Amino acid sequence: MTVEDLNRLPFDAARAELERCCGASAWVERLCAARPFRDRDHLLSEAERGARALTPGDWREAFSHHPRIGDLDSVRARFGSTAAWAADEQRGAAGATETTLRALAEGNRAYEEKFGYIFIVCATGKGAGEMLALLESRLQNDADVELGIAAEEQSKITRLRLEKLLSGP
Repeated sequence: MTVEDLNRLPFDAARAELERCCGASAWVERLCAARPFRDRDHLLSEAERGARALTPGDWREAFSHHPRIGDLDSVRARFGSTAAWAADEQRGAAGATETTLRALAEGNRAYEEKFGYIFIVCATGKGAGEMLALLESRLQNDADVELGIAAEEQSKITRLRLEKLLSGP
C-alpha cells in the first residue's frame, strides 16, 4: 500500500489498516483524522505525534492487541489480522528450547501479575534468550518506569508495522 492508497481509503478501512499497526483507538482515530498525508515522512511524523499524546490507558489498550512473547499458538489463533507480522516479529522465539519457552511463559505470567498487561518488547531481530533476559530484567522495574519502557517498545513496533504496511501489496 502506498501513502496515497491509505489517503484514499474510506475511514473505516483506513482505521482497520492502522489498527494493525497500533491497537490504541485514540492513536488510530488521530491518524485517520490527520489524513491526507503528504508523504511517508508526514505519516511517520503524525504517528509519533499521536503516540506522544497517548495516556497510560491508551498504551495498555495498544498492548492488549499483542500476543504474549513466545506464545506462537496465540499468534496464529487470536491475532488473525496481524498474525503474519507478529509471527515474523517473534521469529526468534520459534527455535527456542522447551526450557526457554517455559521460562518465557512463567515470566509472562509474573509480568502480567505485577504490571497488569503483557510484556511488550520489539522482538524483531531478537532471539528467545535475549527476550527472556529482557523480561527478567524489566520485572525489576517499578510500574511507572516499566510503562515508559513498554510504550517505547510499542512505538518501535508501530513504526516497523507502518513500514510493513507501506511496503506491502
